[in-house]
Amino acid sequence: MPAEGTGSDPRRKTTPARWRVLGHPDGMLIYQVRCIVEHHGWTEPAAEDRYKIVLGRSGAYQHRLNGRAGVSDATSVLITRPGDEMAVAHPYGCGDSYTCLEIDREVLADRPDAAGWLDRTGWEGSSDASLDLAHRLLVAECRRGLDRFEMAERLHRFLGRLLQHSALAGEDAGAEIERAVRRRPATLAAHRRLADRAREVLVTSDFALGLAEVAREVGTSPHHLSRVFQRVTGSSLTAYRNRLRVRAVLDTLAEPDARPLGALASEYGFADQAHLTRVVRDQVGHPPARLRRLLAD
Repeated sequence: MPAEGTGSDPRRKTTPARWRVLGHPDGMLIYQVRCIVEHHGWTEPAAEDRYKIVLGRSGAYQHRLNGRAGVSDATSVLITRPGDEMAVAHPYGCGDSYTCLEIDREVLADRPDAAGWLDRTGWEGSSDASLDLAHRLLVAECRRGLDRFEMAERLHRFLGRLLQHSALAGEDAGAEIERAVRRRPATLAAHRRLADRAREVLVTSDFALGLAEVAREVGTSPHHLSRVFQRVTGSSLTAYRNRLRVRAVLDTLAEPDARPLGALASEYGFADQAHLTRVVRDQVGHPPARLRRLLAD
């Protein structure tokens, strides 16, 4: 595959894009893609011929993985295997970009966690702030230049982290909930709807609402909402809200004209700059000032 290009992937017919190869050590290939949309409708379903990981960076598009429709955005992770069928559509126009890792079966078969990668159908999920930062730092390191030995080691380390993050490492995180729904379908389905409604309120509120206000928005008490949300999602409301806020901060820190940290703290609902720094450092391991340097283009 050439190092850079514009158009369809030369190995197969795909959506036209600008792409750049970052490296191809030891049976692995990592590259970046930004789609150029000429047609907004669905592509023809195509069978994948390699193990592939697609990590969203910006924008959004629609996909059908093995017949199951979904939306991919900057938080999305897709893992496909040979034989999986994929089709995509771009109803939102241009701008979506992603990082892609392609791995030979022999490389995965030699890993101690091979059973988690091989002989299963595709998986789709999302990355938290920590995994997203690891992805972005990996790309930044590849762009600055790594030898094949170091790049291969870093890619293997990232694969292990990704497997632990996804449901591929074992039972799907939602499987226990699904079993509970079958036992008490009305009550537990209502709990899931309540948790989803709370997520919608948190995502669209610009982080300005308190717990009591979120509870009023979804029509329940703060105690009940907190207990149900933890049971359904495995995360507290505070932890989920902080993941949303840290992702927004990471996006802003990567901008060349990023605003002062004090302004970001106020914009995203932190008590002050020290609070923002503490939450970001607790989640991703670095303070905002260092992240600004690491993520700058």
